[in-house]
Amino acid sequence: MTVLDIPALALSQSPGKTIYAFGVDAKSIPTFASVSRVSRDEDGRLLGYQRPEVRKHIAEIRAYVESEEPMVPNALVLAFDSRVRFEPTGSSADGASTHGVLKVPVDPEDKVGWIVDGQQRIAAIREARVETFPMFAIGFVAESDSEAREQFMLVNSTKPLPKNLIYELLPGVDARMPSHLDKRKLPASILEVLNHREDSPLYQAISTATNPGAKIKDNSILRFLENSLSDGVLYRIRLLETDQAQTVMQQVLFGYWSAVRRTWPELWDLKPRQSRLLHGAGVVTLGFLMDAISDGFRDRWPTEEDFTTHLAGIKPHCRWNEGYWDFGGDVKRRWDDVQNTSQDVNLLANHLTRQYQRWVRDQANT
Repeated sequence: MTVLDIPALALSQSPGKTIYAFGVDAKSIPTFASVSRVSRDEDGRLLGYQRPEVRKHIAEIRAYVESEEPMVPNALVLAFDSRVRFEPTGSSADGASTHGVLKVPVDPEDKVGWIVDGQQRIAAIREARVETFPMFAIGFVAESDSEAREQFMLVNSTKPLPKNLIYELLPGVDARMPSHLDKRKLPASILEVLNHREDSPLYQAISTATNPGAKIKDNSILRFLENSLSDGVLYRIRLLETDQAQTVMQQVLFGYWSAVRRTWPELWDLKPRQSRLLHGAGVVTLGFLMDAISDGFRDRWPTEEDFTTHLAGIKPHCRWNEGYWDFGGDVKRRWDDVQNTSQDVNLLANHLTRQYQRWVRDQANT
């Protein structure tokens, strides 16, 4: 096995966390580092974290690299496994860094590194008609795939990284994320279960980075979950012990969405443009109904049968794919005029919640 000896500087930023700065021929990087492409295995487990190559962007970088005086000053970021070692040879005058040699094994069958940031640049240089192209790189030894994924998200958090990719990666990151991402970690974890458990009524029905083209937008499900986690039935379940909470959340959500499917089987496979049931407005509204129904069950958690019975009470008032919604007074809307906006969602949710409360009162009086 070949071992590359790369002169490098080592800098310890915190106990147990050391980064290495070095120059390397970018054309050689594919020999020891690969792209951890985001995907799912046969069991639905998330693998990798990188988005697909953007050919237009690569072509633009390649043309620049092949120009007369190219300069790419921004460093690449690489994650290594524990086979990469650093042998120190001395320290800087101020003791802030240590210079030495980074020992990088080259094994084509089992590469020791992953590209955290710079996959488009490396792809462009790999294809460019130049013999070599040295670049600076920052490397670190990742203790786990979670740590490499964490750094990828932090590096790309200020770039236009697709949101659905960020949300799909979140459940696999153990470290604390920036607040705007951290608050979506639990909803993203629940979404992952809904989308990838084979016994889930929403199995493979939610569109994500690894499941594009599915009928329900991931952001609609996230809003549905966030609303309930804030002050609905999922909030009450969160107060249970962690393991019990996970089990009960799954039971309630699987039961509810199975009941939705049983109540409107003829609409279940339709796309949002054909029916508003699984459209963003419908999904968020169904979330408010789930919480309203669950609020009536204080001594136990509602089951699929409970949800089915109660959804049947508001079914006659629904116009998911034909006719007009009668919101009261002179306010009527054609079914496909309802859009995924806060105003329309509130209008629809308030209407169906009122109809449900009226049905509950009628049941109590019979």
